[in-house]
Amino acid sequence: MTLEEKIGQLCCFGWHGCTTLDEQARTCVQELHAGGMIVMGRNLHDTRQKPAPDIDAAAVREMLDALQSLARVPLLVGTDQEGGRVARFGTAPFSRQPAAADFKSTEAAYAAAYQTGLELRTVGVSANFAPVADINSNPANPVIGDRSFGSTVNDVVPMVEAQVRGYAAAGILACLKHFPGHGDTATDSHFALPTLSHSLDTMRVRELVPFQAGIAAGVPAVMTAHILFPDLDAELPATMSPTILTELLRGQLGFDGLIVTDCLEMKAVAERWGTAQAALAAVKAGADMVLVCHTLERQRETYALLLAAARSGELPATRLDDAVAHVLAAKATLLPLPYDPTLLQGVQHQATVTALGAEAPV
Repeated sequence: MTLEEKIGQLCCFGWHGCTTLDEQARTCVQELHAGGMIVMGRNLHDTRQKPAPDIDAAAVREMLDALQSLARVPLLVGTDQEGGRVARFGTAPFSRQPAAADFKSTEAAYAAAYQTGLELRTVGVSANFAPVADINSNPANPVIGDRSFGSTVNDVVPMVEAQVRGYAAAGILACLKHFPGHGDTATDSHFALPTLSHSLDTMRVRELVPFQAGIAAGVPAVMTAHILFPDLDAELPATMSPTILTELLRGQLGFDGLIVTDCLEMKAVAERWGTAQAALAAVKAGADMVLVCHTLERQRETYALLLAAARSGELPATRLDDAVAHVLAAKATLLPLPYDPTLLQGVQHQATVTALGAEAPV
């Protein structure tokens, strides 16, 4: 693999074509050698239509097969299909699973993850940026809320474990988010940089516990949070902090899987550091794959800066090779699933999941 291809493996990019590949998608894969691509709602249906039209699953699979055909190294194709209000595949024939906070049983959480995984795989998606491992401990939190399984450790841990197992059984890569915990903020990191003053000792008995449980259950990936934790790192948010990613997540929690950043076009990092500089800092800190979802110009800048840093030695070869190894190891576990429309029984499976969530005991 060339140096240019190695740098591309660190990048997960988005594009704007709706059930088709546009010039941005082709550039990301063929010119920037992207290791991953993320599917957004805009790629599935016309988001201007209210209510959204149903998704054409066969067209999505055709689009993602065409995307894969452009890549020399198979792509990690990811999406955000948490359920509830964060569900890119939110219309028929896909399951409309409840929000995380609505689940009443681990059986329901497992069933939803398993069915979601099968549905995503059958249309060509190989990774789901879920489950949310944040504890919704702050009622003023504007971004987590019912995306979390609950407001206490005891609410969240068993559900996270169940979903990690469910996604694994379906053969899809699951990704815990947002490390080391986004649940106690009153600021949305899409728009500004949150700060949490918790001590590490406090986090060990609350925020970190669901991540430890997910890691113990075998989760293959973790997504970082754009949050400043001054007690851990006074200068850099978690996404860019070697103290948080390498010393805490890798060292103390023993995680050896794929570390993915949240989107680096979010204002929490983009306005202060810039997307490309944040990407370089994140990789140097221990992240393996950087997410840039929207703008081709920023995707080009990110790729170019990472490549320049690798050539100059600012990004050490050992760190680059370690990151690439994590990306390739994660992708090696993702087996393709033939397109099978019979797996897309959204109405039936939704009824099952809803019944479990409403009636089954924890």
